[in-house]
Amino acid sequence: MKFTYAPHMAQTFPHLQTGLIVVSNIQNDVDTDAQVHEWEETAKARFGDETESSLPEIQAWRAGYAKMGFKPTQVRCASEALLRRLRQHGSLPSLHPLVDLCNAASAMGALPVAAFDLAKVEGNIQVRPAAGDEQYQTFSGDIETPETDEIIFCDDGKNVHARRWVNRQSGLSAIQASTSDALIVIEGLHETAKVDVLALRDRLADQISNVWQGRLSKGHIEGAIGSFDTDLRSQT
Repeated sequence: MKFTYAPHMAQTFPHLQTGLIVVSNIQNDVDTDAQVHEWEETAKARFGDETESSLPEIQAWRAGYAKMGFKPTQVRCASEALLRRLRQHGSLPSLHPLVDLCNAASAMGALPVAAFDLAKVEGNIQVRPAAGDEQYQTFSGDIETPETDEIIFCDDGKNVHARRWVNRQSGLSAIQASTSDALIVIEGLHETAKVDVLALRDRLADQISNVWQGRLSKGHIEGAIGSFDTDLRSQT
């Protein structure tokens, strides 16, 4: 499976930086609580008395959503939503060891971090404007049709794995107890996004390697141009 961006994304968001991880042999009977707690505390210390909206990473995503026609608080990127919840409740909910690590990393870096179960993906994934005939499955199992031109993560079977770009993932490919192979996508739009995205990717990948014994590969897409192959057999 290949992960790509449509030409529209390169034209509209030329400063986009994407870090990618593909990992195999994920299991849910491990303990990541200590690392998750450490990263949550790092995130809370960073914004201190300010709100998450003061962070340059979040400001860049707000500007990106404004470019798509949304008001600043109408649609929040996933990392802003996580930071808001962390600020209000002091910790993030525990869902699955890999998801918990990704969410804590997202909060620490103030960057959206999405994890997809590769077994639930048909063919390739492309981030692109919706045509209006794709299907999105909510976590409750309901089916939605994204609005035409809405930015989506979509596979070859027209299954939508995330709506409004980095706002809401699908229940279809959410990481669960049965997940073995996963694709992790980290994206940034701010001025120092390349350095920050790659640093967070490497830190998260190192921790995943410490917890699980599966194969792991990393990738980088700059300016939404190029592709990443998730087939670990093709990696060197």
